[in-house]
Order: sequence, then structure tokens, then C-alpha cells
Amino acid sequence: MEINNETTVTVFVLLGLSNNPQIQVLLFVLFLVIYLLTVMGNLLILLVINTDFVLQTPMYFFLKHLSFLDAFYSSIIVPKLLENLLSKWKTVSFLECFTQISLVIFSGATEACLLSVMAYDRFQAVCHPLLYTVAMNRKVCTVLVGASWVIGISTSLINTLLLAQQHFCGPNLIHSFACEFPPVLLLACSDPYSSTASILTTMVVLGFGTLVLLLGSYSRIIMTALGINSAMGRSKIFTTCSSHFLVVTIFYGSGMFRYMTPAPGSSLEQVLSMQYSVVTPLLNPLIYSLKNKEVKAALRRTLTRKSRLTF
Repeated sequence: MEINNETTVTVFVLLGLSNNPQIQVLLFVLFLVIYLLTVMGNLLILLVINTDFVLQTPMYFFLKHLSFLDAFYSSIIVPKLLENLLSKWKTVSFLECFTQISLVIFSGATEACLLSVMAYDRFQAVCHPLLYTVAMNRKVCTVLVGASWVIGISTSLINTLLLAQQHFCGPNLIHSFACEFPPVLLLACSDPYSSTASILTTMVVLGFGTLVLLLGSYSRIIMTALGINSAMGRSKIFTTCSSHFLVVTIFYGSGMFRYMTPAPGSSLEQVLSMQYSVVTPLLNPLIYSLKNKEVKAALRRTLTRKSRLTF
């Protein structure tokens, strides 16, 4: 299609990770296993939280939504990656590419908000234990989760619509294994000011804003823990919060490095993008199940009930 004597791009080509057929097969098997483990791990967390009466608390209410987001996010990225690894033509339509971009932004923004909400929950539990049940009642938890989803949807729509207004006249080669905002924006032929300003504003307001809330919450938690005379009390606080803090570190660490990589299409960018998009959703259920005694106990109870029902 011609517009003002310029070709308008209707499909993009994902250059992917490798052109070697043997390596592609190995990568397909690897990422298929990672994807299945990610989905099963997060769905298992969802099942355990929904069915175990001990885990009906605000902390696990938020974790349930986080697990759903991780399974959803992985399902946005990995199936298309697997398809491209076995396809000769690694093309993606304009609509499909922008749908993926929209869902990726939504998942990342919502997860950032949820992690901040979870940090606030731990702050209330540690620093104001007597008022915890009042401060984090069911209505408050529902509003906080709902606000996280609304912010994620709004952020996604604004950034994707502004990007879709750009004119893409070629080239159409995306130096990545998935449609993501930075590499697609580099292909725009029109002035990218509005999209650049939008994504930078999102990163500053949402990214650093939620990070400040996280750091503030954990600073207060650490100060409270250090002020406790009982070594057992301090240990309990750090044990309770360590899983969430580790998830936060991985999410923000990989995300910041991913979007601050100066060389688009470089090997470092590909590795960081892979870690952020594929590996992190797998690590979250492992961290929460291996480092959390309540989750491990609930898993045992769930498996015991299932085995009894089987026999």
C-alpha cells in the first residue's frame, strides 16, 4: 500500500535468537520446558491459595494475582517464540505485533503496582501489627488490586495507541524474539517524540514511583526489625519478607537493565530480554514455594488431599 509515495509496513519480521536449525531445535525444547514449568508452577500456586484455608490472608490474595499475571505474561511471549523457532518465515502482522506490545506493557505495569501493594502489605503487617486486620481488610485489598489492574490497562492503552500512530515505512526487521516497545519504536519513520515522551514518562512515574514505594516500605520494615530485641522476632520478619524482596530485586533489576541497554539488538539486550520475559515468570513460583514455609505446608496439604481422593 502506498501513502505519499512511501510504503506502509503491514508485517514485521522477528529476527529471533539464532538462524542455526540445530540450535533452534534445542532452544525450542528448552523454552517449551520452561514455559510448561512456568504455567504449571503459577497455576499450582493459584490452586493452593484458592483451596487452602490457612492462606486466605491479604498477602496470599496479592500473590494469587501475581501468579496469574506471571502465567499470563509468559503466555504472551513464549508461544510465539516457540512458533518462530520452528518456522521458516518469522513474520508477525502489524495487529498481532501491537497486541503483543500492549499486553506486555499491561503485564509489566500491573506487576510493578502489585509488587508495591505487596510491599505495603508487609509494611502494615510488620510496623502496625495491631491495626493490620483493619488497615488491610478485604475491601482495601480489592481496591488496591483493582487499582493495579486499572493502572496497567491505562498505561498499556496510552503507550500502544501513541506507538500505533507512528508511520512505519521500512525496514521491518525487529531485532528481538518478540514485539516489544523499544525495538519497534526504532523502526518508526515519523517523528517518535510523542511515543518516546510517553514511554519515558511511564518509566519515571510508574517505574521509579513504585520503586520508591517499595524502598520506603522495606526501609521501614528493616528499621522495625532491627529495633526488636528478640533474635527470633527479627528472623521471622526477614524470613517472611525475603521471598517478596527477592522477587522485587529480580523484576526491577532485569527490567531496568533491559530498558536501559544502549545497543538495540545486541547479545546483552537479547539475554536481558530473555531473562525478563521468560525466566522471571518461572522463578517467582519457585521462590515463593521454596522460601515460604506456609506455602510449602499448604502444598503438602493439597497433595495429601488429592492423593486421598485418588484412592
